[in-house]
Amino acid sequence: MPCASFEDVFAAVEGADGVEPSADLAMIPIDNSLAGRVADIHHFLPASSLHIVAEHFLRIRFNLLAIPGAPLAGIRTVHSHVHALGQCRRVIREHGLTPVIAGDTAGAAREIAEAADPTMAAISPPMAAEIYGLDVLLEDVEDEDHNTTRFVVLSRDFVQAPPDAGPVVTSFIFNVRNLPAALYKALGGFATNGVNMTKLESYMVDGRFTATQFLAEVDGHPDHPGLKRALDELAFFTTDIKILGVYPASPARE
Repeated sequence: MPCASFEDVFAAVEGADGVEPSADLAMIPIDNSLAGRVADIHHFLPASSLHIVAEHFLRIRFNLLAIPGAPLAGIRTVHSHVHALGQCRRVIREHGLTPVIAGDTAGAAREIAEAADPTMAAISPPMAAEIYGLDVLLEDVEDEDHNTTRFVVLSRDFVQAPPDAGPVVTSFIFNVRNLPAALYKALGGFATNGVNMTKLESYMVDGRFTATQFLAEVDGHPDHPGLKRALDELAFFTTDIKILGVYPASPARE
């Protein structure tokens, strides 16, 4: 189900303004191995009522596309999603192109096809060339061949992975108290209980520089004794903790 924005994706599953949900699940990008975190998503997750129920890692390939017959030497602008542009800086710099932000990568290909301007190109997935009848000027233009995006699957229902059916990831957010060494003390319980933390990212809350919210991910299930003790200890140094999801770890993590 195509959506014009991330807000629309969340609204499709949550429902909005009295409108019933139109989708059961959402699949959104959260991290990229080149461009880092997808910033908008990390702001939507804490305020959302949705829960993470799965993750998926996708190897990302991009081609430089233009209308049929357009020569590479004549390209002046390149259109794509801001994260795709960030993942393909080298080709943009080498050919002296001016980046133009589009809503998404496939949409950029559609815009190029509709504009029929031989000076415009798009950085898009290979399939977009077939769909919109564009020429491939350059293949695999991403800066590194490990370019991979991690997606999470969101659901209205809080469905936890079983604690004894393989590796599990627990994602949660918390606010630390505005006290000296509060974060250090809050994280100490994970170290002393042997819990591996794979992600820790911070955000300001309501524009205040003294209140910080963190998104964290750890290996393990809240029912495992080590993680249970670590979360109990975390509660002493935080104002609130919200579990976003307890879901199977993708084999791609290895």
